[in-house]
Amino acid sequence: MLLSLKGSFPPAILALADGTVFIGNSIGASGTTVGEVVFNTSMTGYQEILTDPSYCQQIVTLTYPHIGNYGVNPEDIESDKVQAAGLVIRDLPLIASNFRCTETLSDYLSRNGTVAIADIDTRRLTRVLRDKGAQNGAIVGLADGESVTQDRIDTALAAAKAAPDMKGLDLAKVVSTPKPYGWTQTEWELGRGYGTQEEAQFNVVAYDFGVKYSILRMLAERGCKLTVVPAQTPAAEVLAMNPDGVFLSNGPGDPAACDYAIEAVRQIVDSGTPTFGICLGHQIMALAAGASTFKMDNSHHGGNHPVKDLDNGSVAITSQNHGFAVDMKTLPSHLRATHVSLFDGTLQGFAYRDKPAFCFQGHPEASSGPQDVAHLFDRFTDLMRTARTGAKAA
Repeated sequence: MLLSLKGSFPPAILALADGTVFIGNSIGASGTTVGEVVFNTSMTGYQEILTDPSYCQQIVTLTYPHIGNYGVNPEDIESDKVQAAGLVIRDLPLIASNFRCTETLSDYLSRNGTVAIADIDTRRLTRVLRDKGAQNGAIVGLADGESVTQDRIDTALAAAKAAPDMKGLDLAKVVSTPKPYGWTQTEWELGRGYGTQEEAQFNVVAYDFGVKYSILRMLAERGCKLTVVPAQTPAAEVLAMNPDGVFLSNGPGDPAACDYAIEAVRQIVDSGTPTFGICLGHQIMALAAGASTFKMDNSHHGGNHPVKDLDNGSVAITSQNHGFAVDMKTLPSHLRATHVSLFDGTLQGFAYRDKPAFCFQGHPEASSGPQDVAHLFDRFTDLMRTARTGAKAA
């Protein structure tokens, strides 16, 4: 038993839909939560992961054993709340130490009403998920004085089996903003914090399918005046804003369920407006072009995924967070593959041959994760600059 958990935290139960059960300790809010259980191999960035809207209705297992050692702070967030359905870790360290720390992970989880479990064998859990694929599960965090009983285990198992399947689930409209808003915050610097955009060069409309703050910051840093719009905004409304470019964000759920977004993206790309998609935005762009997507047996979550650039042969280490992928074999002839995963060969990016539009499956904003493919944001601004120059010349 961990020193940090002795006598301090009540018991908790993690049950998987296949009948696997783990008994540990509750380190967050008491109660029951359900979702698709996935594992993430990142060693840092647990606060960014928890607040990433792409984890809506997912219970995240972190494979690195020591989570919480540097605490949390108000700046390292990717949305306005914890989005993950729950958290599973091995070891909650006794001390949280960092000059930016304002709160412990456990207090943060409790304050946000997030159910979480620690002190279980996450290696065993990861092997189950690796061999059987992501599956639904439930965490039951007991209150002080409560104990694990067979009835509570049976209740957790029933909740896991009753959780909705991620396939066919439209979650983009669940996590999206209810109304448009502007964004001017730029990237973080040590000693300064976040900056504010002082001069804009491009008018960009960003679809919020579950957008991360860091993505918006990187666009603003590059001179994009951003208007963030709800996921269900029609293409006509976006094009009426006369954007230099349109950005399609990351997000949770099954892309094939987002029929409203697929139609909107089809119209926007056909208009010739420079368009850049990330993660769910990449998948929606593929569906809009006539390709197909599929639910992966083993989803990609972590900050150590090697991706090959097919244009120059270089390899980048990337941050990934997706359970669906584009079927590369279904790409129409007017699209060309640009990136592939070196883990499993799945498609990681493509570009139109006849339109200024491209996309990437991973998370180039690197929150959390490496910054190897941050240049894709520069590619987007280059496309907008070229399109503007061409329009002036015409």
